[in-house]
Amino acid sequence: MMNVKYALVAIALFIVEVIIATKLNNYHFIRAYFGDFLVVILLYCLLKAVYDFDPKRLAIGIFAFSVVVEVAQYFRIADVLQLTGWARVVVGTSFSFHDVLMYAAGCGVVYWVDSRGREVGDKCDR
Repeated sequence: MMNVKYALVAIALFIVEVIIATKLNNYHFIRAYFGDFLVVILLYCLLKAVYDFDPKRLAIGIFAFSVVVEVAQYFRIADVLQLTGWARVVVGTSFSFHDVLMYAAGCGVVYWVDSRGREVGDKCDR
């Protein structure tokens, strides 16, 4: 069964990511860092919307996936696969260690928030 709360957050984050990718080119920090921070939270919420994954495992899995994508950028996978348009934007074209740090921060924050929410929920259920 779909978790509506996570689905709505994922939709909102997707809209924010599209705005960042299409309208905020002149805002370097937002484009270069904040978008990477948010994209892992988007993935987390999207997956939690369809299945109740363990928060720690999900955060670690998303971080690992993000690092694999970033390493693929180092090897210019978008050029190798001759990607264009949105596919090129989604895969990315340049490796940055700062991106890895933003992925770690995003995964850490979403894990912390989700874990705290579960703790509060558990206390309320008593």
